[in-house]
Amino acid sequence: AYVERLPALLQGYYRAACILSTIYRGTPAAPGLVLGLDRGGACRGLAYAVAAESAGDVIDYLYQREMITSVYRPRYVNVALNDGRRVRALTFITNREHVQYAGRLSLEEAACLVRQGHGRSGSSRDYLFSTVEHLKLLGIRDTRLHKLLALVNRDQAF
Repeated sequence: AYVERLPALLQGYYRAACILSTIYRGTPAAPGLVLGLDRGGACRGLAYAVAAESAGDVIDYLYQREMITSVYRPRYVNVALNDGRRVRALTFITNREHVQYAGRLSLEEAACLVRQGHGRSGSSRDYLFSTVEHLKLLGIRDTRLHKLLALVNRDQAF
């Protein structure tokens, strides 16, 4: 539950296909690839304001969802809202020292991992497709993810 949701810009991090998924979108033998916020660039997304009385519950929920393997590090960051305000926001940044951090992959390397990844929650390809489609609905175009999805789809055997 939130009281406000606004487009936001985070400087210093970008949406990267850089996390090996060995449970939800892959297996240890054939990991998939999911997204994380990695150092560099900028990321457009949404910022949510929650009521003070529910903040603890929301933060607990986010920690339970995002911190399963500690592949992310919770951070308070400054974001610029589209209405001109600058606010502090909780986000989860890629832990580059974690075994699941795949590093900065070429598009071809990333596409291979996306194609092979099938885990408990479905395929890595479906995850990527769903993310790109959701971003489109929000009016956000992430060129890197569009290129990756196009490469995955181009090389996918139908």
